[in-house]
Amino acid sequence: MDRAVVACATSSSSLLITCNSKVLKMLVVEDKAGAVALMLASLLLLGTWPALLTLLERRGRPPQHTYLDFSLTNLLAAVLIALAFGQLGAGEPDFFAQLGQLEDNWPSVMFAMAGGVVLGVGNLSTQYAWAYVGLSVTEVISCSMVVVIGTTLNYFLDNRINKAEILFPGVACFLVAVILGSAVHASNAADNEEKLRASGIEEPSKQVVLDKDAPKDLENGSSGAKHAPSSKAEAGTAEYLIQLEERRSIKVSRSSTLFGLGIVFFSGVCLSLFSPAFNLATNDQWHALPAGVPHLAVYTAFFYFSISCFVVNAGLNVLLLRRPIAGAPKSSLGAYLSDWNGRRWALLAGLLGGFGNGLQFMGGQAAGYAAADAVQALPLVSTFWGVLLFGEYRMSSRRTYILLGLMLFMFVAAVAVLMASSGRRSSK
Repeated sequence: MDRAVVACATSSSSLLITCNSKVLKMLVVEDKAGAVALMLASLLLLGTWPALLTLLERRGRPPQHTYLDFSLTNLLAAVLIALAFGQLGAGEPDFFAQLGQLEDNWPSVMFAMAGGVVLGVGNLSTQYAWAYVGLSVTEVISCSMVVVIGTTLNYFLDNRINKAEILFPGVACFLVAVILGSAVHASNAADNEEKLRASGIEEPSKQVVLDKDAPKDLENGSSGAKHAPSSKAEAGTAEYLIQLEERRSIKVSRSSTLFGLGIVFFSGVCLSLFSPAFNLATNDQWHALPAGVPHLAVYTAFFYFSISCFVVNAGLNVLLLRRPIAGAPKSSLGAYLSDWNGRRWALLAGLLGGFGNGLQFMGGQAAGYAAADAVQALPLVSTFWGVLLFGEYRMSSRRTYILLGLMLFMFVAAVAVLMASSGRRSSK
């Protein structure tokens, strides 16, 4: 059969697409340059969507509404990737062919769906953690745990295709970033306490007076708050901290910081497992598939992965509409469907997250999932948005700024080192 080989992207071998005259099958990324490009794009996307969800939470939109919208377009991204790329190239069964092989490839499907479950639970946990300890610290701690645990598991699952002498110094950079991130949080918290003390206020959450006989209920139009801020304060001031606490949908206080850190570490454990599970789904290192059954292609595995993630997210958030936690407002399906305030940002966040995960898996399949964990340096991006959109670290002490600069430097070093460890997966 006649075939044509088409080279795509700037490098002549970055993305190779093999086509026959009638059917386009699977798009395959084959070399290190193409994989690194996908990882960098994934880093940008995965570092941006948390900022959009945080923006909505700080504006008072219920997290249940936001995450339901997010889940819809997150699944849509997986479908688009499977349809757009899963029918390009050759050498593997196409997307639709593998969907019809569930009786044979179900063990790999189960690994893919397990990865989607832990990702869904982990992402949902981080949304509540952001309110307690801030966007930057949440991302620093959880993503660093993902790199330390997930990268180690992926390195051994991938039969050591990544250069250990380069890979693990990169992991060490992430560990240093964890320590610096904790120091940044402690220093910034001390700065905020000093601002509140200087203004004569001990705890911002006490400024929000709730009517105990009127619980927060969006369906009936009640928020439980007796007043709202009359004017917008300058970011970084004590007044800004107070108004933020009044406006946001998740009510927290300084006494909740340890609880928030507990959520962060729980989410870190969950998020550490989704990439190794996906690795097992696409490469069958445990030989769970019957002899002769082809491995799941990245796009097929990502489709099943995203379905389970959607089911978990939708189910948990529908439950949380009526049984909210962490001071979030009570709501209902009717209130959710009629809430268009900020919906476009939540839908955009879902697309960014879905495409970001897809690009990460495509890069990992080519260069090793351990190296692809470099995208977990997304605090590089989320910290930028935290400063630009939310005024994080505004008017902080010199010590906080120095620690913040050191933390970001270590993340840059970690990304460079981890990507330099990229190998090339054998196609045999």
